[in-house]
Amino acid sequence: MLNTIIVEDEKYSRETLKNLLEEFCPEVTVSGMAESVDQAIPLIRNTKPDLVFLDIELQTGTSFDILAQLQDMAFEVIFTTAFEQYAIKAIKFSSLDYLLKPIDLEELKSAIQRALVKKTKEVKQAQMDVLFSHFKAIEKSPRKICLATSDGLEFINASEILYCEANGSYTNFHLSGQRKIIVSKNLKEYENLLDPVQFMRVHNSYLINLHEVRKFVKSDGGFVVMNDKAELSISPKKRIEFLERMEALA
Repeated sequence: MLNTIIVEDEKYSRETLKNLLEEFCPEVTVSGMAESVDQAIPLIRNTKPDLVFLDIELQTGTSFDILAQLQDMAFEVIFTTAFEQYAIKAIKFSSLDYLLKPIDLEELKSAIQRALVKKTKEVKQAQMDVLFSHFKAIEKSPRKICLATSDGLEFINASEILYCEANGSYTNFHLSGQRKIIVSKNLKEYENLLDPVQFMRVHNSYLINLHEVRKFVKSDGGFVVMNDKAELSISPKKRIEFLERMEALA
């Protein structure tokens, strides 16, 4: 069973989520609810939940204000929000879960199943570290990204990525040191996530780190040779933009 807390400042949303959990998610026990930062912190400390639903934007602050004061505790987090916004990018980088309001029942059930997978305190803390590094970062280019694999979670520096390769509904990450990680999200997800200054979708199959390009070859329709010697095709529609981007980096 997941001992669960709901932090939500809108009464209707709070009660709706509670009712959905009680009726359709037998793995969950709702132990308490809070509507503000000041209510949430002592409630979580006293209840020691396994799972917390956190509304990103509260009238008295944000969910990040809560987490910043509870970094000594290890619990699963599912963020809830009515808007796709800048905070979502930080959440995606950390491979933490979020639900868009109004909450879809099937998505809620899936999120609960993911929360049931046990993680060590160290892994949970590492996810929080990635979350805060991106949420607070002044730099345009994020430093770390958390990749969910079949074996668990991998925390890598964005600069380690040579290129990403489409593999159906999966993405193959080709990393420095000849490492490869397979992630169960499609390439479009990472095209939207990774820094557009550093990364470019040059082909339906490839998203490349422009800093890792060794050379461009005009023959055979045009392709790039990466620092790991991989030869990757460039779509004719992307060729001019690619050359302009590379010139800008020079």
